[in-house]
Amino acid sequence: MTTRYRVEYALKTHRRDQLIEWIKGLLAVPFVICSQPTGVFETRCGTVEEMAQEAHRRYAEVMQDVEDMIDDHIAHQQVGLHGQSKLKLLVPSVGIFFTRLPLAAAFKSQDKKRFISSRRFVPPSFNDIRLILNTAQLMGVCAGGPLELATFDGDVTLYDDGKSLEPSNRVIKRLINLMEHGTRIGIVTAAGYTEAEKYYGRLHGLLEAIKSSKVLTPAQKQNIVIMGGESNFLFTYDHTSPYLLAHLPRRNWILPSMSTWSQPTITALLDVAEASLRDCIHNLDLAATILRKERAVGIIPTFPGYHFPRESLEETVLVVQKKLEMSEVGKLLPFCAFNGGNDVFVDIGDKSWGVLVCQKFFGSGGDEDGDSIRGERTLHVGDQFLSAGSNDFKARVVGTTAWIASPTETIELLDELGDMIAFNKKRSEGTTVMVT
Repeated sequence: MTTRYRVEYALKTHRRDQLIEWIKGLLAVPFVICSQPTGVFETRCGTVEEMAQEAHRRYAEVMQDVEDMIDDHIAHQQVGLHGQSKLKLLVPSVGIFFTRLPLAAAFKSQDKKRFISSRRFVPPSFNDIRLILNTAQLMGVCAGGPLELATFDGDVTLYDDGKSLEPSNRVIKRLINLMEHGTRIGIVTAAGYTEAEKYYGRLHGLLEAIKSSKVLTPAQKQNIVIMGGESNFLFTYDHTSPYLLAHLPRRNWILPSMSTWSQPTITALLDVAEASLRDCIHNLDLAATILRKERAVGIIPTFPGYHFPRESLEETVLVVQKKLEMSEVGKLLPFCAFNGGNDVFVDIGDKSWGVLVCQKFFGSGGDEDGDSIRGERTLHVGDQFLSAGSNDFKARVVGTTAWIASPTETIELLDELGDMIAFNKKRSEGTTVMVT
């Protein structure tokens, strides 16, 4: 049952994606015009099928119109005038696009899976459009050539919240398949550990599978890194280590623009964040404990099994974020305040920096002057893409993204991507392929 709280909560500005909501509104018109709920009582099968065919045609037309507007926006981007595109005027929050988005084709693909056009009572939903955008993004990336870098969040993306990547997890086979085809992998997680053992504990299933893999070459096995604390701790694969990971000193991988993040400034920002967290604990009467790390600070439950109210987590994120944005030190350093499900943390940097480091690390091949992997050849997969308190959101500015809602969706996404990679490989080899 949908509660009044859930309805109102979904309408809050920080819990909406304007592009998706706008497309949803566009699709509501053909739904109302084409949908005939009485059709479910019809005994003539042709009537229902005809309604579905007409709805499919109208939905596809709308998606084609949106696709054309995105093409126009990209054309404006290329001459530095993206702020003047029609799409930007209609959806002010829209950012940059790294590839085309073939939305009409993506809609047709998802309609075969989700039967969107066949629904008489439920219009195209937020999730329908989110998944259509994911498919369109995969199509856009694959149309431009091989996917060079895929980065992933950890919790809720590769495994369930608070769990680990066990050997039985079906996503492991898909990740190894990507590596086999030359794609580099980056696990960009908020978990900020300085010890390889703790990351091994979370990712041991994948690391052991890479070690024992017979399909990966020794060079391909090196094509994975763990970026911890959003953008603060880098670990590379090392088969000689007992935990199969080696910590890479920061001086070996930081970007030139990150070298200005001085320790006094970091300490000052974390002090402001900690003071704000303490205020929230007091004002909201939270059973919380402050946890201060080298480059992060947050709150965790004081008692095992205790769960913070969702409203309190969101309030804490928004309060801390606003106080940091208004502070002097908050203007000097990038940071990320986010809701981790049952905790709130503030990290130095954010996932845009983490993905940038992965792009530079793999693109340069160890050469500081080498080129980075470009945004259009990068895909970041995560579950938190709403505007506030969502640490995958900022990755949108450095590469293409896919927004998933569960580890199962990640598996489905990687299967879809794998099919596209296999199709393109056969086509490049001149093999006849069937298009369905």
